[in-house]
Amino acid sequence: MILLDTHVLVWLDEGSNRLGVKTRDIIDEALSEERLLVAAISFWEITILVEKNRLEIKMDLQNWRRELLEKGLQEIAMHGALGIQAGQLPGFHGDPADRIIVASALSITATLVTADEKILAWQGLSGKQDARI
Repeated sequence: MILLDTHVLVWLDEGSNRLGVKTRDIIDEALSEERLLVAAISFWEITILVEKNRLEIKMDLQNWRRELLEKGLQEIAMHGALGIQAGQLPGFHGDPADRIIVASALSITATLVTADEKILAWQGLSGKQDARI
């Protein structure tokens, strides 16, 4: 299973060259095998960025999400146990969305694709892929 961090989902959708070749291959393979995931909170994060004019998505966000899911991206729902796990990550920084995304990866033993230096440096997550590679 491959879980995309929020910025990686945006980069993928934009066709950004910030995604490395190896990472693109990993993502393409996971999508073809129906193993490409996103945490539900990523859609919340993206909505907040759009509302603050810090990100532009060129279509209605509900339709954008629906299209991504129809293409095979799978969503991990937020639930209470995941919230507790996210709150108990030892030595992890305080960003709530990052905590939920990391807890999501841990809960299903997925590899998290991210370029977030804090997440990449955190030793509590062994399954991680630097999105820039």
